[in-house]
Amino acid sequence: MFSESLLFLLLLLVIGLIAKNSSLMIAIAVLLLLKAGGLEAKSFSFIQSKGINWGVTLITIAVLAPIASGDIGFKDLTASFKSPYAWVALISGVLVALLAKGGVKLLADDPQITTALVLGTILSVSIFKGVAVGPLIGAGIAYTAMKVFGFFS
Repeated sequence: MFSESLLFLLLLLVIGLIAKNSSLMIAIAVLLLLKAGGLEAKSFSFIQSKGINWGVTLITIAVLAPIASGDIGFKDLTASFKSPYAWVALISGVLVALLAKGGVKLLADDPQITTALVLGTILSVSIFKGVAVGPLIGAGIAYTAMKVFGFFS
């Protein structure tokens, strides 16, 4: 009647409701609808193989939207380089992108790590009122930590 995957998704849905994490709730709802519609066989493997790239593309569109709308222009870009905080933000952006690159590799090499990352994100959002930035950055941090640990082992 209830498969393990269905129970797991329902448990995550309850946690998402408690944590008021709309992204998690929407993701689970989509997966449950695909399951209910009998589309899981083809769609889940396709989503698993392409989903991270879709997500990165959507985030990139969101980041570029203020440029496309004209809210941010060359004047803003040149002015930002005069601020030390902007340089910190620039360096942070570079570091985060490099971490995310490692995260993509880790998730591709070891997709089971996603479960621990999602659980960690859910716990942070629900207990510490953190912001769910997704498993990609978490995977990147985990990847970097694993590389550092491996270097010293």
